[in-house]
Amino acid sequence: MSKALQFLRYVVLLGAFAVSFGSCKEDDGPTTELGSISGTVTGENGQAIPDVTVTISGVKEEDIVLTTDANGKYSVDGVSMKLHAVTFSKTGLLRTSKSVDASDFDEDKRVIVDVMMLDASKMIVGTIIDATNGDAPLEGVTVTVGVAGSATSGSDGKFSIENLIVDNYSVTFSKKNYVDVTKTVAKTDFDAITGVATVDVRMGGKEVLRGLTADDLASAEKWYYNEYRGGRNADAYPHWDWSTDYMGTLDFRGAWEEQNEGTTLQIRNGDAERTNPADLEVFDSFVLGSKKITDDNKIMSLRVRTHSASDAAPTVWGVQVIDLSEAEPVAKKIGDTKGLNSEAYQDFDFDLSTYVGKEVVIVIGTYRAATGDYWKQLVLRAIRFADRKVVGTEWLPGTEVVPGWKLSVETVRSTMPQNKKVFSGLTTYTGDKNRDNYIQAYRSWRDNNHIGANWSFVPLKKDPEVFAGEGYLIKTRGTNEVNTVVPEAYLYAKFSIASGSDQLTLSTRNFSNNPTYFKVTAIQNDGTVTHVDPQFNAAVVNASAAEDGTWKFTHQQGGSGNPDDYAKFAYDLSQFDGQDVTIVIGVYNGVADSGENKLVFHQINLN
Repeated sequence: MSKALQFLRYVVLLGAFAVSFGSCKEDDGPTTELGSISGTVTGENGQAIPDVTVTISGVKEEDIVLTTDANGKYSVDGVSMKLHAVTFSKTGLLRTSKSVDASDFDEDKRVIVDVMMLDASKMIVGTIIDATNGDAPLEGVTVTVGVAGSATSGSDGKFSIENLIVDNYSVTFSKKNYVDVTKTVAKTDFDAITGVATVDVRMGGKEVLRGLTADDLASAEKWYYNEYRGGRNADAYPHWDWSTDYMGTLDFRGAWEEQNEGTTLQIRNGDAERTNPADLEVFDSFVLGSKKITDDNKIMSLRVRTHSASDAAPTVWGVQVIDLSEAEPVAKKIGDTKGLNSEAYQDFDFDLSTYVGKEVVIVIGTYRAATGDYWKQLVLRAIRFADRKVVGTEWLPGTEVVPGWKLSVETVRSTMPQNKKVFSGLTTYTGDKNRDNYIQAYRSWRDNNHIGANWSFVPLKKDPEVFAGEGYLIKTRGTNEVNTVVPEAYLYAKFSIASGSDQLTLSTRNFSNNPTYFKVTAIQNDGTVTHVDPQFNAAVVNASAAEDGTWKFTHQQGGSGNPDDYAKFAYDLSQFDGQDVTIVIGVYNGVADSGENKLVFHQINLN
């Protein structure tokens, strides 16, 4: 081959290599298309919000940060048409995020992300003191409210968590070598003017129950009433029916669930608990409440059964009482620790006479009898208090205030006065509320002072409608049995009546052209019964006095979205100032064969 041809071949190969090399340099895969993201940020009332920080984050991409203008608008070009998180933040507003991906961009390579930001100018503040150091301020405590935020206490023991909305929060306080403390902040705890909820905590106290110190137990929920029922079985309907059994609204700790047979206390079964050793002194799971003990309710009766037990390995359970008036409160066992294997209900009684005249914390729980003993269950069908043992599905004993009411003078006297004043009938839980999966709805009642959780329901002849959208409602059977003396069903609660807290307002409605007959009754501790007429009624279509102190009305307006349209009946209770009085609100069958006449409880307000 001539030198000329060799040179020509070299040039051709070099050119091919250069082309190949150039192609490799340019072929890094498909080029990512670029688009734009824009939008408007507004507040709850539709007002534009300026100076909101908008952060656009992408996988393995640098964040793009910009702010909204005076009109609440923002816009940015050159954004890769991939998955991005668009986050909006501003002091005093709830941090909000939205995501966009390639499919959200339109044909013009644009995507609009508008958001409404909620007012988050509320805050939780407080002071933490150290029980192990003369109640000195405690520094370095981690305070958390979940994803909503966290803080650390300073040298003065103070903390603050800002940028919150009005909501229900579980606030946890933790520090090494101290027992964790958990407090609940309800919506109503935020001051209407300042927007501040205050939670002061004392840490370092001795653990009395698992995870709870005496300071924690000082704010234990009240067991106002003498009967609590659990389960979904309709034994002796309507007294024992899923729609009337609200034990699941009580303060359960550990492993538990609502079942057909009752509310079950279980041995904790998580991976971290399965290797826990046996402990017959400290409850593994339990329910607790603070109860005033009197001569009228000094015997506590429990109707229980078991699951997953055997004669060789029974469910081990018991009752403990904590008297917080003692210098060093401890959990004391009442009666013997019990081992039970029974698929049939059994009735047990516990004598609380030692505590007559005191308000004590009562705890019912299961013990871990052996490592791995995690399937054992105690099924609670009833917790009842009286001056004697109560068995089966019978009503609470005693002398009735009105014959046929099943409400005894003894029960009236020993019912504890409510410390709440405003009660809602609306169920805030929006998930599945059918008969087989209602417990989350019941638990939501704890968050809005629901009537079902805070008043005692007595279904003499008819069950309620527990999840009606317009409010909790009680009703008649629609039979030919006319009776304006004995109600078909009623609710009751006791209140300490005083100036500034002696005006009761009932917000209600019904659903029929047939009138609903109802009555508000005040019962004094000596059993004196007074039927109270409304001082006035507002927005009622048709209302008038009827037989035996009842009132009848028809009013089919009002709903969760239009609260001003409910009928309102107002009652002056000032004649009872200075007394503890049990208020009963009942529905009566005033007209024969008139169908299910319903009394809706949207709200009860005592002011």
